[in-house]
Amino acid sequence: MDAGGPSGLWLRLEAEPATSASRTFEALVDPDELRQWWGPHGFTIPRLDLDPSVGGRYRFAMQPPEGDLFHLEGSFLEVAPPDRLSFTFRWEEPDPDDVETVVTVSLVDLGNSTRLTVQQGAFVTEARRELHEGGWSESLRKLENLLASA
Repeated sequence: MDAGGPSGLWLRLEAEPATSASRTFEALVDPDELRQWWGPHGFTIPRLDLDPSVGGRYRFAMQPPEGDLFHLEGSFLEVAPPDRLSFTFRWEEPDPDDVETVVTVSLVDLGNSTRLTVQQGAFVTEARRELHEGGWSESLRKLENLLASA
């Protein structure tokens, strides 16, 4: 994880799903699979609109185990299977410290597994970066488990 960058706070996490980069990429953009791994433990995605093409948009309704439904949205900046996916990330009901960030997911096929790297930023506060770090960490574990069981 990287906590700094030239224009603010950045997040960098890695995972290693035990499958090919093409299969991993598919799980990143397939709505049925996204619902299974996106978000922290216990969260559900009751509504998902997704157009994974350059310029295409997405919008997720996320439901925490306790609390109110909330939404996030963005648009795809780069869709280059099986190597890269980049998109904007914006909360629809933002915290005062939230700003739109850019997420880039890079995939490197290692043969029997894939090195998946998520970078996101720039964040305005350490607290908002940490919130995303927790969400991505749990999501990536769920993604690894989903792909291991397939």
